[in-house]
Parts: sequence; C-alpha cells; structure tokens
Amino acid sequence: MTSKPIIALDFPSKLDVEEFLSEFTEPLFLKVGMELFYQEGPDLVNTLNLYGHDIFLDLKLHDIPNTVESAMRRIAELGVDMVNVHAAGGVAMMEAAKRGLSGSGTKLIAVTQLTSTSEEQMQQEQLIPVTLQESVLHYAKLAKQAGLDGVVCSVHEAKAIGEACGEDFLRVTPGIRPASSEAHDQKRIATPRDAKAQGATHIVVGRAITRSENPQKSYEYINGEWGGRS
Repeated sequence: MTSKPIIALDFPSKLDVEEFLSEFTEPLFLKVGMELFYQEGPDLVNTLNLYGHDIFLDLKLHDIPNTVESAMRRIAELGVDMVNVHAAGGVAMMEAAKRGLSGSGTKLIAVTQLTSTSEEQMQQEQLIPVTLQESVLHYAKLAKQAGLDGVVCSVHEAKAIGEACGEDFLRVTPGIRPASSEAHDQKRIATPRDAKAQGATHIVVGRAITRSENPQKSYEYINGEWGGRS
C-alpha cells in the first residue's frame, strides 16, 4: 500500500493554510495537528473536506478510556480519514477509542514513540529498560491486539512492525525529508526512498514542503521519490 505523502500543515491559522493550499490544484493528504486544530477547530476540517482533501487529525489522545471514547464519537462526526491515540494509554483505552469511531470510516492508529525521542531519553526519563525498537514493537503489538489499523513509528521500526503485525497494518512515518534538508527537532529521520525500502505505508512531510520556496515542486519531487499515487 503506497499512498500520497501526508503534508503536515505546520501553520498557526486557517488563513496560512489557505494561502499554502492555493499553490496546489489537486486534492492532497493533509495532517492537521494540535496547534492548528486548537486554533481553528472543526471548521477547518470541514473546509478541507469540502475541497476533497484526505485528513489525518493528529491529536494524539491519551486519557482515561471513557474520555477518549467520548472524544472519538465527536471526531467520527468530522469524517476525517485518520486519527491517533498514544499507545502508552494501554489496550483498554485503545479499544475504547475504536468503539468511539464505530460506524465511521476513520482509520485509528497509535503513536509508539515520538520521533523526537532518543533511546537514552526513553530509558532515563520514561524508565523503559529496553531498546527503542523493542519498545516501539511492543506498543505496535498492543495496538494490533486492541484492533487498531496501525501505528505511528519511525522508518527504522517499520519493517519489523510489518513482520510482526502484518503488511496490512499501517506504518505512518514522520521525520521524512530529502537528504539535503535539516533534521530540526526530530532525531529518527529518513528520506522518502528510505521509507519505501523499509516498509512504511505512509510518510509525513512537513517543512520540506511547507517552508519550500516552491511547495508544488517540492511535493512532486518527494512524491516521485516515494512512489506515491496522485
């Protein structure tokens, strides 16, 4: 399964989003994160839906199961294509999230470890005494057990997750950028070609497109390297 690159809309307002999207003529796969959603709310999602864009609502829910289930019922009404929770919330919470989306076509994925997290941080600050890959794989297996559609992981764990959870299990990989781009605040990064070779099913690209002098051209280059469909 190879899809269009998911563009992370790292903008503070709907006006900025509309200006950015004016560069494009075709429907895109867009990630709406916390900053943008908290500023603009469901109205932005509804507008993007009207223009035919696919939407990944990246809210990373992590709370008690009842609260997450109730929140997912509201999200289901938005008609987004994908939403996520933190796998660290546990199987019961992930199952509750899945129940909240019942009857919708929204895919549910779980964050394993953030791509800004190093193995040293994980072990010292989270007190998880295993390797980063072991932790990510464990969370992926819990997400599979809970009935989720996939996980957010780095490219470096995508292949192992596919082998453990099945090739249909989504592996959404942030931290993707051309080799010449800066890493910024992410530590576990890769190129689109690396992501494809390592078994990612989706890639998330932010500043390499949104901060480009020519976003359309940058998108086309990355999509070509990734081998996505238009």
